[in-house]
Amino acid sequence: MQTQCTWTDSRMLGPFSFKASTFFAFSKQLPTTSSDRLWTRGCSSRIANYPSFMAALSTDSTEKHAVLSHNDSVQKPQQPLQVAKRLEKFKTTIFTQMSSLAIKHGAINLGQGFPNFDGPEFVKEAAIQAIKDGKNQYARGYGVPELNSTIAARFKKDAGLVVDPEKEVTVTSGCTEAIAATILGLINPGDEVILFAPFYDSYEATLSMAGAKIKGVTLRPPDFALPINELKSAITKNTRAVLINTPHNPTGKMFTREELNTIASLCIENDVLVFSDEVYDKLAFEMEHISIASLPGMYERTVTMNSLGKTFSLTGWKIGWAIAPSHLTWGVRQAHAFLTFATSTPMQWAAATALNAPDSYYTELKRDYTAKKEILVEGLKAVGFKVFPSSGTYFVVVDHTPFGLENDIAFCEYLIKEVGVVAIPTSVFYLNPEEGKNLVRFTFCKDEITLRTAVERMKEKLRRR
Repeated sequence: MQTQCTWTDSRMLGPFSFKASTFFAFSKQLPTTSSDRLWTRGCSSRIANYPSFMAALSTDSTEKHAVLSHNDSVQKPQQPLQVAKRLEKFKTTIFTQMSSLAIKHGAINLGQGFPNFDGPEFVKEAAIQAIKDGKNQYARGYGVPELNSTIAARFKKDAGLVVDPEKEVTVTSGCTEAIAATILGLINPGDEVILFAPFYDSYEATLSMAGAKIKGVTLRPPDFALPINELKSAITKNTRAVLINTPHNPTGKMFTREELNTIASLCIENDVLVFSDEVYDKLAFEMEHISIASLPGMYERTVTMNSLGKTFSLTGWKIGWAIAPSHLTWGVRQAHAFLTFATSTPMQWAAATALNAPDSYYTELKRDYTAKKEILVEGLKAVGFKVFPSSGTYFVVVDHTPFGLENDIAFCEYLIKEVGVVAIPTSVFYLNPEEGKNLVRFTFCKDEITLRTAVERMKEKLRRR
């Protein structure tokens, strides 16, 4: 059983909870005084070292910062951090950590997957107009009718499926909420859910909140192909759902038609649901995206989740949706009603405008990202990384071991502090962090100048060992 610890430091920007087994071996000794830190119960004496990349979040001040009462004379006792047991194992997300470090060290952030350029003007203008037109109160819980209809029309065009926008489309606050509503609305405590590792970190956390039993099937480099026999072995009579992500974050893999047919056959045979996260469907570079719901016999057992943010570079708007047959939509909507109830009204109107964009928009989008991908991939190869193929998304996974650091966290720490570039350690995306210790993820959703500057920094300062 992994030791769970929570630590607060008066010099830190915030408290962090972390897996001891993941981090204690990767860190440097920090100064320790009774006023500097507070260990809560459950911390093992083994963990004397907090990871130095986390410590870098602390301020430069060396003063003790006492917390004073309103009369500036009585020091308030620090209280142990409190969190429900189902979330004890989770820490501040790696994306928050790395973005904070990027700011602190002036590093170029090729870690978190948000563009450093803005979305299209016609979509932003539609949002402004909706606000001016007074569309600012609560929307209907499951979506503005115009957006539901537009989502249904797009799904028909992309997947060839006709869905009822009133009964089978639910608008959510980003795809992350669609994932949460789907899991919380359809998974019972003790249900088994299969994840393909590495996976987007919110999957595991949300499944833990639902009380699910999580089973992992690992996709391995170089091609991250589906291990069919492992999947067959993982499915049992208690398996409720398989959660897939294609195109796949963090690897850039796209599940082939053959792989999807295999998953579909196993799910039909064993009466298993599929939750399919397809937020990168329009960022498919080397093959056509296939929605598993479009395969024979699969729509009735699939929830397809998507969002506006990745395709239109508007990640801060948090407009997502879930498409499912009415008997599954019922559970999704029940959870959604008590998570957010409704999503931003003017942004929904603008999203309807966005999804009516002509095909030329998507052609140009793919062309622009192909050019960005080439800059980063060729640059990483020139630096000395082993770069694995990425068929979709705006991510690339590389093997960092030519540079001699012991693991992905140590490498990312070095990259930020000494080189001035941010990547994401992938070990946080595995049930067993050891499986990801040799890999890091870069993103190319940045302007070309930023990508070229990052590559030049790495060429200048990174040396193979």
